[in-house]
Amino acid sequence: MSLVNISFYQPSTLVLMGFPGLEADHPWISIPFCAFYVIAFSGNCLILIIIKKNQSLHKPMYYLLSMLAITDLGLALCTLPTTLGIFWFNIRKIDFDACLTQMYFIHILSVMESSVLLAMAFDRYVAISNPLRYSSILTKSTIIKIGLAIVSRAVVSLLPLPFLLKRLTYCESNALSHSFCFHPDIIKLACEDIMVNTLYGLVVILATAGVDFLFIVLSYILIIKTVVGLTNQEKCLPALNTCVSHICAVLIFFIPMIGLSIIHRYANNIPPMVNTVVAYIYLNVPPVLNPIIYSVKTKQIRKAMLRTLWRKNNPI
Repeated sequence: MSLVNISFYQPSTLVLMGFPGLEADHPWISIPFCAFYVIAFSGNCLILIIIKKNQSLHKPMYYLLSMLAITDLGLALCTLPTTLGIFWFNIRKIDFDACLTQMYFIHILSVMESSVLLAMAFDRYVAISNPLRYSSILTKSTIIKIGLAIVSRAVVSLLPLPFLLKRLTYCESNALSHSFCFHPDIIKLACEDIMVNTLYGLVVILATAGVDFLFIVLSYILIIKTVVGLTNQEKCLPALNTCVSHICAVLIFFIPMIGLSIIHRYANNIPPMVNTVVAYIYLNVPPVLNPIIYSVKTKQIRKAMLRTLWRKNNPI
């Protein structure tokens, strides 16, 4: 039958997957995932509380770190219900519109995380290349405008995605590849031409995360150039040390994202387990590791945490 003659069909529900072939072990697999979510929520909430309570941390760098923590909390919250629902209760079905909603917020938060990492790279560049004007360039109002621009960019650029998916005719198969809804995964279920969806998804990822990554690389090229040109070489190490946490955050976000994008678009013959693991790394690892990295590598955050813990253990 020709594709043009297929009547319009949209499934009422979609079926989510956990770890293919390991369904019997899902209760055991849920244990590390529960640990991941506990660490992600507690770590990022602690970062937010520490920054809010310590006046010395009311600076552009830590405001941006707060945005990163909020974004990570959002990502963890988006995937938690369906992931633990599968592992604990074997709840695999999700309403089609609910799936599109989850997909929309997952992609919005991913774009926001990419944008926040770019803003943090710019913050480090200004702090190192022009420290005397740092506070006058990155004022509180500027940070607020950056935050609003980040949210607006993500919301507007991804707004057409659910509507582009709603117009498609789908096949009888309604099984997805993950325990959450992901745009490249959903369009594979369509029974008609998906060129518009594929092209739009590619344009969005290149215009957001792709552009962000290029500017982050450019920022560090300029940072290295500035540090190399410092007359006092003893300042080089402390200057670059402030960037270590951010570089780690960039790598743990962009490497899995690039890998997952390549897998969905080009690697059709790889084992399903590889696709599943990379997807979990992409969405679960950054919210877990980011607060740990910044707590360990950022001296001001570490000292503020120790002061807070000391006050709780030694009340006056």
